[in-house]
Amino acid sequence: MSFHEATNVRVPCFSSVDEDRIQKLLKEDRFFWLDLESPTEEQLDKLADVFGFHPLAVEDTRSFHQRPKLDDYDQYAFLVFYGGPSKSTELDDLREVHMFISGKYLITVHRAPMPELHDEREKIDGHAVHSEQFVIYRILDALTDSFFPPLGRIDDEIDSLEDAMISGPSNEQLDRVFSLKRYLVHMRKVVTPQRDIFASSIDQLAELPGLQLDERDYFRDVYDHLIRISDLLDSYRDLLSGATDLYLSTQANRQNEVMKQLTIIATIFLPLTFLTGFFGQNFAFLVRNINSALDFWLLGIGSLVLSCALLALYFWRKRWL
Repeated sequence: MSFHEATNVRVPCFSSVDEDRIQKLLKEDRFFWLDLESPTEEQLDKLADVFGFHPLAVEDTRSFHQRPKLDDYDQYAFLVFYGGPSKSTELDDLREVHMFISGKYLITVHRAPMPELHDEREKIDGHAVHSEQFVIYRILDALTDSFFPPLGRIDDEIDSLEDAMISGPSNEQLDRVFSLKRYLVHMRKVVTPQRDIFASSIDQLAELPGLQLDERDYFRDVYDHLIRISDLLDSYRDLLSGATDLYLSTQANRQNEVMKQLTIIATIFLPLTFLTGFFGQNFAFLVRNINSALDFWLLGIGSLVLSCALLALYFWRKRWL
């Protein structure tokens, strides 16, 4: 029974360009997974020589920061796919993976550490799996699901920012909101084309020689996850827009409260200024007839205290105090 006729297959997984082992597996028609992290120029040259990759595909692998895409080269396909940022990096530091997919092999090339791929290698290497498609699905699913933890952190941070804004808005909070918006825009530039690949171009893999897609549910599951991630990005952008409005409204309310307090103080001092200005006039009548201590306490201090009391009572009844 050939490899492709087996119900369960065992896929060798390794992480270095072992030319003898690769040639042996190719001759035996055994599907394998080669995972390379930060390969050197010499390793890429050897990879191109052993597998006969197209120069354009090799050139794309040398220069990262590619847009997600799926290129068909007849005997194999070249896929650029992204995983979410790790816990130790910034949210916009997405991890790029280049894949050479064929009916005989799967090669993944990446520069950043990918614990998800390492875990999948441990699970797949030497263990029975359903098919070659299942291996590809596990890798794409692991990369796709790596977006959920950072999105969960963004969700928690948005809640914290909203609570902090209600307590007391600050410029640092507004700067963080704008930073999160930029992160989400950066993620969306990657997630949207990846979603489009699964919506329209993933059938190209079925046409690769030797690679039979036994079930469409695998890639449909990845597509569903990408749609969910895209919806979360839109929802969080709306939440951040709402957080910006909350910041502005809270800031405006605080300014209004300050203005009300200043207005109350100015209003209280208005009659005081009038009274002191009136009695401070140098008219002979005022100087001759208002000259006793009783007049000072009743007319001078008394009128000032009475005006303050009347204004305080008025503000209290208006519920401004």
